[in-house]
Amino acid sequence: MMKHGFLLIILIHLVFFNGLSQKAYRVYLKDKGDADFRPEQFFDSKAIERRELQSIPWEETDKLVFQPYLAEIQAIADSTGCVSRWFNFIKVYISSDRQLDKITALPFVSGVELSEPVPMLVTENKSSYEPYDFFLLERQVRRMGSQYFEENGLDGKGIRIAIFDAGFPGVDQHEAFEEIREEGRIIKTWDFTKKKENVYTGNSHGRQTFACVGGKYNGLKIGLATGAEFLLARTEVSGEPFSEEEWWLEAAEWADQNGADIINSSLGYTYQRYFTKNMDGKSSLVVKAANMAARKGILVVNSAGNEADSRWKYIITPADGDSVLAVGGIDPDEDYHIGFSSLGPTADKRLKPNVCAYGRVQTAGNVDLTVSEGTSFSSPLVAGFAACAWQSDRNLTNMELFHKIEESGHLFPYFDYAHGYGVPQASYFVYGMPEPVKTFDTIDMENSFKVIVRPGNFNYTDWLGNMNLLYYHIADNTGILTEYHVVKVIEKEVLTFNKSDFDKGNILRIHFRGYTREFKF
Repeated sequence: MMKHGFLLIILIHLVFFNGLSQKAYRVYLKDKGDADFRPEQFFDSKAIERRELQSIPWEETDKLVFQPYLAEIQAIADSTGCVSRWFNFIKVYISSDRQLDKITALPFVSGVELSEPVPMLVTENKSSYEPYDFFLLERQVRRMGSQYFEENGLDGKGIRIAIFDAGFPGVDQHEAFEEIREEGRIIKTWDFTKKKENVYTGNSHGRQTFACVGGKYNGLKIGLATGAEFLLARTEVSGEPFSEEEWWLEAAEWADQNGADIINSSLGYTYQRYFTKNMDGKSSLVVKAANMAARKGILVVNSAGNEADSRWKYIITPADGDSVLAVGGIDPDEDYHIGFSSLGPTADKRLKPNVCAYGRVQTAGNVDLTVSEGTSFSSPLVAGFAACAWQSDRNLTNMELFHKIEESGHLFPYFDYAHGYGVPQASYFVYGMPEPVKTFDTIDMENSFKVIVRPGNFNYTDWLGNMNLLYYHIADNTGILTEYHVVKVIEKEVLTFNKSDFDKGNILRIHFRGYTREFKF
């Protein structure tokens, strides 16, 4: 896990097997051969249903890698690993240049690239057992308007969610998952690191993220999707020095095959292989895999990262994907950005994170409950929210749902690079977008203007801890934010702006309690 309980995988741009006898390569193939393709023989009925609901046609990337090609490569290589139908490659392990030359010379091979091992850094979750924790348990779902889903019987039923993590120890016994187990809603499991079904070992991080999607404890919801079905994929080994980036890809293809509607990934890749300039939504293998999953009709939800207070600072991959719903974190006690939550934008200046949720949560501990921090936990909270939202309208495509979740954010249409569009609100999916009520005025003067809060709208905090927070940002003439701020409102006259501080083409947007106003210069 990364700092504050987020599982971080650090990729390094070096060849780790120099001096060793064996190297790994991805062998890309030119085509899929002439094998007959019958989706119903390979894909779960839920996967077929997902495509039919979204009118997604079958294509070449859905076909399996041509088995005669695989057999010929296996006859040359020492062994093989990941076989990707999406990207039509076979991972091989070889110990001589002669083997590599023979594989490269095969008429159906289009190219070969080195597949590097992945060093991992793990830090432990923070834990606490203080009395206020059960109040936090209620707030982490109520902040998203859980009561509106509950009143309308929306608990994620009929939605299948795949969870990628470093292990799920205790999920087969813990009370938080008792109802899910009894109703047989853990549909399939697979450990991609050991190639076996048992995922109930490894790092407890997966147990904690799973609980934030759909767990219950003493009748109280930890996450919102308490009626959903689940696929559990172990994709990392936190106790070993090296991992393989392909495990995430394999899990995504498996989730597609087995009918996942949503993927929650509280995993990320960052420095020592990639630079911040590579957080462009197209450079890493995992972001390519995440975007491909979205192309198959799956909503991909990923943690933004916990790097804001480190030298890296920005979001991680695959959260940089344009089709990946990146989730940042807010502090439950302050109701705005929690210090470690990674910041946007992407390297190509797209908005990230997309939305946010609590970055400190009550979740499943070793025996009962514990408190953990990280966007590892804000992401599954939103994944559970997404399942309930999709249940409310199954005619939505995954990307329509993606944008509606953004629109449901408590700050929308305002946004910034710490909060995205804010915390998703269930009321949007039940009652629609509320009419904004004007909460502030501006007084225009010769060289400046003031922001004045209307009576009854200042020095206010509700029971959830939501404070009177005013947000504002300044965008340049290309729409890129040059600065953004959060102000606690304790008096009527909140801000004064000097007109000389703005350049021609700048846009100032101010948001306060559901009302957004824009000023162009």
